[in-house]
Amino acid sequence: QLISDVFPHLKGKLDLKLYPLKITLIPKDIDFSFVALPHGSSAAIIKKLYKRDIKIVDLGADFRISHKKYKKWYGVHKFPELIKNSVYGIPELFKDDILNAKIVANPGCYPTGAILALAPLLKNKIIKEKSIIIDSKSGVTGAGRSPSQDLQFSEVNEGVKAYKVGVHRHMPEIEEVLSNFSGLDVDIHFTPHLIPMDRGIMSTIYVDLKKPSNTSKLLRIYKDFYKNSLFVRICQDGKYPSTSDVKGSNYCDIAIKAHREKNSATVVSVIDNLVKGASGQAIQNMNIIMGFPESMGSSNSPVFP
Repeated sequence: QLISDVFPHLKGKLDLKLYPLKITLIPKDIDFSFVALPHGSSAAIIKKLYKRDIKIVDLGADFRISHKKYKKWYGVHKFPELIKNSVYGIPELFKDDILNAKIVANPGCYPTGAILALAPLLKNKIIKEKSIIIDSKSGVTGAGRSPSQDLQFSEVNEGVKAYKVGVHRHMPEIEEVLSNFSGLDVDIHFTPHLIPMDRGIMSTIYVDLKKPSNTSKLLRIYKDFYKNSLFVRICQDGKYPSTSDVKGSNYCDIAIKAHREKNSATVVSVIDNLVKGASGQAIQNMNIIMGFPESMGSSNSPVFP
């Protein structure tokens, strides 16, 4: 098949042939590989690519979390020794590590929006790390293209539902990455929801402040934290982002509101789950590893309306 047979929007733009996944068919002079396979399937392929000194971004879950947590949430890992050689791929937080990485674990879609929204607060020790509530809503493309009764139009349309409450595999990923980044033992309550739209994730996050603050102070912290980040945009006071603001782009838009009387705050983040939550971030990681301009291939503006 041609790739444009599978993805018709590429017709006339990219008509390369698709080939069976066989390491022996990969040319000798390949520098880089994206691996996009179900969890448990990536590790064996990546082991062979790693031996050939090919640099890799893995869009699956095999290298996102520690071996101990992987075993609990996913099962047996075929090559756990490679986990310690991998780097978690949020460029805004781990760019220096990504620069020299051979394996980059591209983050999950929910974790991307949640981690970017919480990192400034946790790094600056502003919030209580044990009372974080993350309410996330995702478009249907987050479940992939495989047919499923739950994803049929009549099942999804005109309804919103929570799923995998307290047992979603992205929960330990969010906790572990934020704990490692902040040096705190982060504990979250995470509930994902399926919403009847094609793409996009909105995360509304509720946090308790360690001491009273106001929205202006918190916004200054966010703007300073992300001042050198190409793809994170901080909303003005009183403005809250929509998933339509980032559709088709690699941006993450973040807003925050302090509730002084309750000593708490609400953070809202939006991403396109297929771009910043997946392939766009993968390209961003590749650019960093290969020494290309970080925004190359993913600097397109959002599609609006």
